[in-house]
Amino acid sequence: YDGKVVKIVDFGAFVNFFGKRDGLVHVSQIKNRRLNHPSDVLKEGQDVKVKLLGFDDRGKVRLAMKMVDQETGAEIVEEKKDESAG
Repeated sequence: YDGKVVKIVDFGAFVNFFGKRDGLVHVSQIKNRRLNHPSDVLKEGQDVKVKLLGFDDRGKVRLAMKMVDQETGAEIVEEKKDESAG
């Protein structure tokens, strides 16, 4: 989904999508590497692409950015490592 960063907090970023819903992209779901703070790579008002992960136990929307190509919006499928190799 296309979204816009509306607020950055220590533990992630709130992204508005569908024009009505805000969801949280947890800091661990922004990039495939560790971030010191979400503001290292995001700013308020920035357009981003997100994937809906589901809802937490309080009904809050959970989103991810690292699973979506930020250029094309295509889902990034991680190849499973062959555990029998090696």
